[in-house]
Amino acid sequence: MVTAKFIQQLGAIVGAEDVISHPEDLLVYEYDGSVDRSMPGAVVFPTCTEEVSRVLALAHREGVPVVGRGSGTGLSGGAIAPEGGIQIAFTKMNHILEVDTENRTATIEPGVVNLDLDNYVRKFGMRYAPDPSSQKACSLGGNIAENAGGPHCLAYGTTTNHVLGMEVVLEDGTVMNLGGPTRETPGYDLRGVFVGSEGTFGVATKIMVRLLPLPEMVKTFLGIFPDIDTACTAVSAIIGHGIVPAALEMIDALSIKAVQSVTDAGYPADAGAVLLVELEGLKEEVEDVTKEVESALWDTGARDVRIAEDPADREKLWVGRKTAFGAFGTIAPNYYLVDGVVPRTRLAQVMRKVSEVSEKYRITIANVFHAGDGNLHPCMLFDEREPGVSERAAQAAQELMEYCVGVGGTLSGEHGIGLEKKEYMPLVFNEADLDQMRKVRDAFAPSNRMNPGKIFPDGVSYHAGSHRAAPGMYI
Repeated sequence: MVTAKFIQQLGAIVGAEDVISHPEDLLVYEYDGSVDRSMPGAVVFPTCTEEVSRVLALAHREGVPVVGRGSGTGLSGGAIAPEGGIQIAFTKMNHILEVDTENRTATIEPGVVNLDLDNYVRKFGMRYAPDPSSQKACSLGGNIAENAGGPHCLAYGTTTNHVLGMEVVLEDGTVMNLGGPTRETPGYDLRGVFVGSEGTFGVATKIMVRLLPLPEMVKTFLGIFPDIDTACTAVSAIIGHGIVPAALEMIDALSIKAVQSVTDAGYPADAGAVLLVELEGLKEEVEDVTKEVESALWDTGARDVRIAEDPADREKLWVGRKTAFGAFGTIAPNYYLVDGVVPRTRLAQVMRKVSEVSEKYRITIANVFHAGDGNLHPCMLFDEREPGVSERAAQAAQELMEYCVGVGGTLSGEHGIGLEKKEYMPLVFNEADLDQMRKVRDAFAPSNRMNPGKIFPDGVSYHAGSHRAAPGMYI
């Protein structure tokens, strides 16, 4: 329980000015990018590992649950405070501590914003590859918690493929190191287990990531299709040619209209769907593959294929993709997002199901997603003031999740399970599976005080609220 004495003790650790507990100040911390709400008893802003350790040790002694919070862009309720709990916000732990150009690594604190790291290392001729669409705002600590993906993770892998080592603090304040400066270390891969644990194991306070050299050439294609079926066919055709683009994104007709209403991204307003395909690598390699990508797009029914080689043109196309969800505010004031994964060969089939669900529940659904790895993001658009519409959105989401699993897919590609999908876990895992996962969690956090109530089904049904679409929303 968060008492006045407990808050004073927190202030003694980090300074009274770095603890907030008044309800009016806590309002902005009662939600993240998801649909649920819960106000924390207090929010603490540490500035170093020692302070994080002392805060967690105090909370452990007092039986107070804790959740780490980065930028609050998560989409499954991962940063929502547990009842009677506090948040540790890493806003002030936002320093790039070291860049090793020779070994191509960077050591950072968890509050560093993803895009800030990428921009910083580019002046050394390197980049940080994982690029969630929220990269302008999301922090690396949160990326680790959710094993965040992004458009360019099709070729380069998700966060776990780029984290070499971490300094982490466990629920009782114990500080330990996982992984190290090399790609491979002996013993169990505890670094890999920690990444994607959604804050239930502990919190990372220092992170070492690997960096990649900047590509010699980049080409971005815009394939324009009459409908989403032919665009889905093109996705399989490109991969079927043995080509793994750096990114392969799809945007449907409704999303195109929303984007073009707020910014000119160069998407034809009358297109049924567009594909963004990006190639990176050596000049000769990219030029060789260019012809194959063009052929695959034309052969599967593209009505036009455009190539952006100029950085400004490429940026224009990507701005359209990454601001699509904010543009949905021109269609409806609220949205509820589903994050599911299906085999690429089932994309067209699943998109037809999305249309059926839209009609069945009388919910407008827009689609912008990572087509290359089958990671779908059906986005239900509605006005929560309409009686019963939030419930219909939740029912639609459940049916889509069940369908994704039924065709050989799974529950989440990059947003995590959190609160949103915990009751769906038995669709994918049996009780023995879940029990082994709990045992792994208990090895790190035996008291279950780190972000409790997430991931595992507990019979508390999840009721969807809604997002209010705004220009600052990125997914």
